[in-house]
Amino acid sequence: MTSALIKQLSAAIVSLKPYTTWGRAMIVVTGATGTVGSEVVSGLRARGERVRALVRDGSAVPAHWDAGVETVAADFTDPASLDRALAGADAVYVLVAVHPEMDAHERNVIDAAARTGRRPHLVLHAAAGVGEHAEGVRFLAAHTAGLGCLGASGLPWTVLAPNGFYQNFLGMAPTLHTGRLALPGGTGAVSYVDTRDVAEAAVAVLTGDGHENAVYTLTGPAALTHTEIAGVLGETVGHPVTYEALDPEAALAGMLAAGWDPWRAEGMVELYGLYASGGASAVTDDVEKLTGHPARSFAYFVTEHAAALRAGAAS
Repeated sequence: MTSALIKQLSAAIVSLKPYTTWGRAMIVVTGATGTVGSEVVSGLRARGERVRALVRDGSAVPAHWDAGVETVAADFTDPASLDRALAGADAVYVLVAVHPEMDAHERNVIDAAARTGRRPHLVLHAAAGVGEHAEGVRFLAAHTAGLGCLGASGLPWTVLAPNGFYQNFLGMAPTLHTGRLALPGGTGAVSYVDTRDVAEAAVAVLTGDGHENAVYTLTGPAALTHTEIAGVLGETVGHPVTYEALDPEAALAGMLAAGWDPWRAEGMVELYGLYASGGASAVTDDVEKLTGHPARSFAYFVTEHAAALRAGAAS
């Protein structure tokens, strides 16, 4: 074998990605049964990727998941279960639920990835404003701590930081029949985003190259005030909907009366305070950069879900 051929073979081996004849990469998705996580799993499977879905012990999994989805029960507070879940991972989507210990949960997943002895690509699902608005908004503070853990891990990482989701307005459909959209968002505009765009962006990062040490802020194509959002919703449900800017204390009292956990309710009021101040109004083209298509608009989303919104408003 000539020295030139040996050099060529060596270069080819070095450049090999996990997608080789020895098997496709293993991508682990935490929070896999949630709104975004389940769409990430589906998007990865649509590309033929091997997926390991981290689920809570005893939780139901979507019926449409096929045999290419390996489910593994794990607990964010149990390092041994995380070690089993992340064994052999080539990439990990780190998505944890809103929880008083969510910063510790993110850290525990990152630490487990480091203990694999491999170099899995960590993709942290955070929130718009991570690293910028940590003071006064506990959710962002937790993600900012997670961002610090990524940097200290020595592993390749990327952060996806979406703004609030269009899908959250579907849960408000039953109150729309009153003609009110009552939120503590003040007059600030928010560049809400579709969860499907977030999931598609996640799939692109998990399966692509060139994203190391990048923070992508995922937004819709425009920042809308809640008055403008109410107008779009009103056109869909067939009667005027007026936005009522709730006082933060009144909003908190309403959430607690509805049975919300106090820590989460207080955090939501903090987040809407950020919205009210205009701190979530920035618009980026990161969705298009990652997915190849423009972010879906709120008007488009509402049109797609018109039947559900009308049914909810009429119930």
